[in-house]
Amino acid sequence: MRALLLALVATAMLGSCDAGSHRTKISLQRFFGECDAAYGRTTDPARAEGECGIMTALINRFKAENPDIDLDLNIVAWPGYTQLTAQIAAGDPPDLVTMHQSMISDYQGRGLLDPVDDELRMAGLAPETFTAAGRRGVTKAGHFYAMPWDTIGGLFHVNTKLMAQAGLMKDGKPILPNSPEELIAEAHQFRARTGKPYLVQSEVADAASDVRNLYTYLLAQNAVIFPDARHIRLRTPEAKRIVELFRRIEVEDLSTHHQDYPAALASFMNGEGGIFPVGTWVIGSFEEEARKPGRPLYQSYAVYPYPHLWGHDASFVDGHSWVVPKRKRTPEQRAAIARFLKFMAAHNFDWARTGHIPAVQAVIDSARFKSLPHRADIAPLARNGEQLPDYVQRQSAIQGLIGEELAAAIAGTKSVDQALADAERRVDELLGQVL
Repeated sequence: MRALLLALVATAMLGSCDAGSHRTKISLQRFFGECDAAYGRTTDPARAEGECGIMTALINRFKAENPDIDLDLNIVAWPGYTQLTAQIAAGDPPDLVTMHQSMISDYQGRGLLDPVDDELRMAGLAPETFTAAGRRGVTKAGHFYAMPWDTIGGLFHVNTKLMAQAGLMKDGKPILPNSPEELIAEAHQFRARTGKPYLVQSEVADAASDVRNLYTYLLAQNAVIFPDARHIRLRTPEAKRIVELFRRIEVEDLSTHHQDYPAALASFMNGEGGIFPVGTWVIGSFEEEARKPGRPLYQSYAVYPYPHLWGHDASFVDGHSWVVPKRKRTPEQRAAIARFLKFMAAHNFDWARTGHIPAVQAVIDSARFKSLPHRADIAPLARNGEQLPDYVQRQSAIQGLIGEELAAAIAGTKSVDQALADAERRVDELLGQVL
């Protein structure tokens, strides 16, 4: 009897190994936070909220619908690139990784990512599946080096109650400026009639805010920001007029002062200013405030792309994407990656509920997307959103250097000319060290 039991156990173990061998294992690494306590069992993304909740539900659903794929999930602290770089150096990177599109060049330029053209073809996802902004964000050296997942960028978040008090509403919509002169005039009118600043701005330890403004309005003027991979061009009339405008806003007390990002966020939600230029990622929070009776934003929130001040409509954007780090993989693993990409593209609408702009054109065009609050107003970012040239590496570090100089110019501790010259010199020095 003992021998029979041992034989049965051995047979069961062998059977288990055989069943497991039919599962294709791939690994996925993502940021967006950890919220298994709330959504660890959720497979319906419609029942989840926020980036973390929706992402968790989507991955749970993929696992449930694809039992033959063994998806090994690793959640990293935002943004996770230090850990990814260490994994690549150790020769053991994940198969799929969430990556900001602005970071792709750093890895692609060093040969650390595989193009995903073949996987997208396997998934039936032609290039025209994706929005113009999405395609621009992931195309490097003529290839898709990621599947675009969304577009994120700066928007004008507006307190319509205060704008009405200032006499800056027409037909239920805020009157936004069409030139620098109009912006200054409207800002003075707003201040005179409400006693509050026209703009709420994050000015302390937030390089992204000033750089987003600069890049957006340089792109609108068709300025060549990076003439090549080793140089930036900032000592220009186009750059000077942008920085001088924001310096004037500061000097003429048309903005909040000395606030970091959390303080600026609280100021806008508490009705302490008219317009907060910040990104897509806060739409959900502001929508929630606008539904709460008694709150300053109650039924008083709208959001639009940056207004047209110079040249043509343009928005400097970034986006999240799915990249495939370079490593040896079996055909089965590549097929599993393609299935994951196809699944996520099919659920791009679910992700749109975060406030980010979808990367799938059919979602942008859909009635259900347009029926979400404010989405029809911000959809133009999918068309006119632009990024830096695909050869520009170290974009995050560049942002930090330019942001320091812009903050000094706007605060008045440096002249505009000197700040732009110093920013250009420092960025050129950095790019000169890139291998």
